[in-house]
Amino acid sequence: MSIVVNLLGRPSLEDPTGLAYRFRSQKSWGLLAYLLLTERAPSRAHLAELMFNAADDPLRALRWSLAEIRRGLGCQLEGDPVILTLAPGTTVDVHVLAHGNWADAVDLPGLGHELLELLTPRGAAGFEAWLLSERRRVAAAAEAILHEAALGSLSEGDLGAALGFAERAAAMSPYDENSQALVIRIHRRMGNGRLAEQQYAAFARTLAADLGTSPGAVVESAMREGETPAPTQVTRAAVNAILEAGAAAVAAGAVPAGVDSLQTAVLLADRTDDAGLQVSSRLVLAEALVHSIRGLDEEGLAALHAADRIARSIPDRASMAEVRTELGYVDFLRARYDRAEYWLNEALAHADGSLRVTAKVNAYLGSVDSDRADYGRALDRLRAGADVSRSLGDLRRQAYATSMIGRIDLLRGALPDAIERLREAIALAEADRWLAFLPWPQALLGEAELAAGRPDAAADLLDQAFARACQLGDPCWEGISARGLALVAESSGDVEGAFSMLADATIRNNRWADAYVWLDAYILDAQCALGIRHGHPDTADWIESMQKLASRTDMRELVVRALLHGAALGDGQAAAGAVLLAEGIENDALTARVSELAPG
Repeated sequence: MSIVVNLLGRPSLEDPTGLAYRFRSQKSWGLLAYLLLTERAPSRAHLAELMFNAADDPLRALRWSLAEIRRGLGCQLEGDPVILTLAPGTTVDVHVLAHGNWADAVDLPGLGHELLELLTPRGAAGFEAWLLSERRRVAAAAEAILHEAALGSLSEGDLGAALGFAERAAAMSPYDENSQALVIRIHRRMGNGRLAEQQYAAFARTLAADLGTSPGAVVESAMREGETPAPTQVTRAAVNAILEAGAAAVAAGAVPAGVDSLQTAVLLADRTDDAGLQVSSRLVLAEALVHSIRGLDEEGLAALHAADRIARSIPDRASMAEVRTELGYVDFLRARYDRAEYWLNEALAHADGSLRVTAKVNAYLGSVDSDRADYGRALDRLRAGADVSRSLGDLRRQAYATSMIGRIDLLRGALPDAIERLREAIALAEADRWLAFLPWPQALLGEAELAAGRPDAAADLLDQAFARACQLGDPCWEGISARGLALVAESSGDVEGAFSMLADATIRNNRWADAYVWLDAYILDAQCALGIRHGHPDTADWIESMQKLASRTDMRELVVRALLHGAALGDGQAAAGAVLLAEGIENDALTARVSELAPG
């Protein structure tokens, strides 16, 4: 008999008879949620300490709750560590939210509600820290699925549904420019120019009053939706000529003119009955928007969803694989890791063994795993991506994957390996003249050299990376380079300069709406550490910001680092949370720091 487990909102079990079992203990719901949402099977001792350490007999209390879960779900719940095997046909709403199709996720009755609403665990500091982190992550997942549903509905021409989803997503993050831009774009598509202007004006007032800023490029672009003129003569040759000219302009740095040409090509392609041309034109436009470092990912996403719909109708599996790879990449940058995995795995399923797509997907999946601190799986995927890229002679993809391997080594304190990998990534990028990528491995190598006790070498690398990043106008590369320069400044005794550079790094990285979110948390990590070492009065605020960002996005190691910063300021609950959440992260350097907090 199929059972639905609802963890969003007021938790409940549903079955077709309407006579589903009702748990008698909040602790049983908390335990079930932990078992369903934790990737590694926990030991009984761990669960007893986590949930029932205040009980007279923690293991007996654990057995009682496990029995209640088994009775309610009709599942297998055995062993030590405890392995939960759901009965066939069981559906869990948070699993649908994270890993399902948006069309199914938006129908979840608890969508937009808090995880385990009204559950208030007491006397279990570690579980409280875990639950707070998961609530933030689930809230972010709900926002992401609503945004995806709006884009998907927009691509299908259902503008009313698209607007509803977009407005719900925007309400969840009122300062998010991508969500605001989507609402404005849909109003423009519906012919509601006045409502688009009102939305823009209201958002501008909010930013000015609360943040002292103004709308960025993605919102301004949405306000110009539909203004690109299209010639009347339409032939396949004409469309391809405009595509080539537009792509060449973008590659040469003339991004606005190039994008205008590509948008015209899409409009022209839509006047033909050539579905393949409609897909390919949107792919070229989307790649230019996503990779043009001008804050236009949101418009690129709309083009990708439209291309996916058309490719499915043909069907064109090769194009579907390309489109879904790019969708996964954008979600990776935005730290929507569950959705990134969904799209990237979809790309693999449609790639039909294409080595080029497989290499790209492995590189991106490995990056997702790395951001989430699943380092073993990340290394397997990144090495596979690098190896296949090497066999194809794709130096750029090989350089990218190798740089991400080097980043893992740096984060885990394996400095000789990090230095070797990052030098290799630099050499590969230089061999392919991929100058736009060089600041990334150069900045990471600079950090590794500084950690290895060579500040002069670090300063040279970071100065070079920062200068090139500024020349390119790439906010992310500017941010990572400025972070490293701040650490160099501190090492030389310029503490005031270090704080100034870290503040500048944050501003630079967030200059556009499509920043690499992991890097934002990584800069905050340095800011918190510096604040603790030198007693900065804003340190507690930085730690809170880092905790919220890292837990909302499921950056597991950075969550632990944020909690360690909190523990350094005397927060006992943060210390308990750090000990709990560090379990399973394969990083000896992090483990050594956490072990200092563990009792005994």
